[in-house]
Amino acid sequence: MNRLEAFGYIAAQAARGEITLPTSVNAALRLQLALDNPDCHIEDAIKLVLGEPQLAARTVALANSAAFNRNGDTPITNVRAAVMRVGYRSLQTLVASLVVRQFGMRIVDPVLRAKAEQLWEHTAHVAALAQVLARRVTFVNPDTAMFAAIVHEVGGFYLLSRADEFPGLLDDDPEKWAELCEEVVSREVLKKLAIPETVTQAILALRDGWLTMPPSTLLDTLLLANQFAPVRSPLGVPDEPLPEHADSVLDFVIDNDTLQAILHESADEVKSMSAALLV
Repeated sequence: MNRLEAFGYIAAQAARGEITLPTSVNAALRLQLALDNPDCHIEDAIKLVLGEPQLAARTVALANSAAFNRNGDTPITNVRAAVMRVGYRSLQTLVASLVVRQFGMRIVDPVLRAKAEQLWEHTAHVAALAQVLARRVTFVNPDTAMFAAIVHEVGGFYLLSRADEFPGLLDDDPEKWAELCEEVVSREVLKKLAIPETVTQAILALRDGWLTMPPSTLLDTLLLANQFAPVRSPLGVPDEPLPEHADSVLDFVIDNDTLQAILHESADEVKSMSAALLV
């Protein structure tokens, strides 16, 4: 099977909803669906977290990270207290990060694994930047911005997880078949993961999206976060385009001092959460 046939095969499977998720994702998805329910009781959330040991460990680690324990309080040692401290929104983001990471865990080829690690590092920086930009520039919900950033490359992770089956699938791609395939795959994976529609629409608009002035939407937040992320995606997708003269216009929205403060704060955010969310 040549590359074009392979892309067509994967895209056709995705279009039919034949997305194969890692078995370890099931518990995380059950928790995500429960957290989406406004009537979800904290006891139910705690039981679901306890049902997945890795998720339980990460939740406690997140609660004890500098992001949630800035005052140096006594370390939390149980899931109940951890869930109470981090809250549902941060728990949703943690679940999403574990789901995305699981796609990379089943990659065997060392070159593909290295790409998956770089893609995750890129994702981590975009997530931290999105949260800070949401607070300081676009004023969208910072938790939603971080959640969207965590899952914005899920189509790429899925393609990497399938590339072991098709040697050379993600080599240099001047015809850009990978982009077309990833677009179909992303839509279907996001649907399979029950990602909220507003988040899905922002992610799907990223590739051809344009920054509005002043930046004020979730899409704007993701575009800016991708633009300023210090680690690029390894999949050969060009940077999201900014409009002509955007740099000069952006100077009125984000001056250099503000930009440096945002970059510094987001770098600290990545470090402080590395023990739990972004590892």
